[in-house]
Amino acid sequence: MRFWLSAGADGFRVDMAGSLVKNDENGKGTIALWQNVREFLDKEFPYAAMVSEWGEPDKSIIGGFHMDFLLHFGPSHYNDLFRCEEPYFSKRGKGTAKEFVEAYKTNYAKTDGKGLICIPSGNHDMDRLARTLDTDEMRVAFAFLLTMPGAPFIYYGDEIGMRYVENLTSVEGGYGRTGSRSPMQWNKGLNAGFSSAKAEMLYVPLDSSKDRPDAESQSKDSTSLRSEVKGLISFRQKNPALQSRGEIEFLSSGYPLVYRRKGEGQSILAVINPKDETTEIKNVNGKIIYTVGHGASLENGKLIIKGSAAVFVEE
Repeated sequence: MRFWLSAGADGFRVDMAGSLVKNDENGKGTIALWQNVREFLDKEFPYAAMVSEWGEPDKSIIGGFHMDFLLHFGPSHYNDLFRCEEPYFSKRGKGTAKEFVEAYKTNYAKTDGKGLICIPSGNHDMDRLARTLDTDEMRVAFAFLLTMPGAPFIYYGDEIGMRYVENLTSVEGGYGRTGSRSPMQWNKGLNAGFSSAKAEMLYVPLDSSKDRPDAESQSKDSTSLRSEVKGLISFRQKNPALQSRGEIEFLSSGYPLVYRRKGEGQSILAVINPKDETTEIKNVNGKIIYTVGHGASLENGKLIIKGSAAVFVEE
């Protein structure tokens, strides 16, 4: 760690940070180990950022990490939202966010403002979002991901809807995960702009589909998923209530998902409606400042939001 931090690295994202001590009841031994590392960092590299892939922020933050990734397994119910038989963000509207919200609220209280709970769009260990969600569904999912507390993390290619590549030969013990590790698709050129090598020389094959998404094409299209994600990032940055340490209060965990973000005197009501069905919410006061998907209207305190959409109201 000293070598890389001295060379200019800003910090580390630690894979499986909660698994270092075996037969570790309640994670106490692993927490103590990381507290020892934190002591070293505070003395020599106090500005080094530490991000854990742990999935239990109540433990990782006590251990000295600044941020914790939610995992695709374990107690967070993170993938109830994106990757299961009936994801919450499917327009079919048969999923549930209830267990996720309850787990999130519990962990949010335990962190006591001392660290961040981060919800990644994905990583190298799980299916691509596009394997279970279509483009419209991913737009709404990103509206959620980019307006929640904690530092947002986007797995490369998720912002253009890169697909899981089916039936690949396992590389580096990837097994079923290998399909989520294909090269970034930059443009429509040779090997999607990733490499000038022969295609058969690529360590992990590319998506061979003729209509595979690429960053260059989507950057020129104001209606693309990439443009939507870019707009949401800008929206987040411009509004203090949506920043990483802004407060959150969940008002509904059904369809739609409703939460209030607060920060620096600003209050924003977020209404996330993945279900392909128009719904309305009464007693909403303020003005619509951002919409994703099929739109919404606010009149006389009644918010009407169409299906597969998200709306943000400044109160």
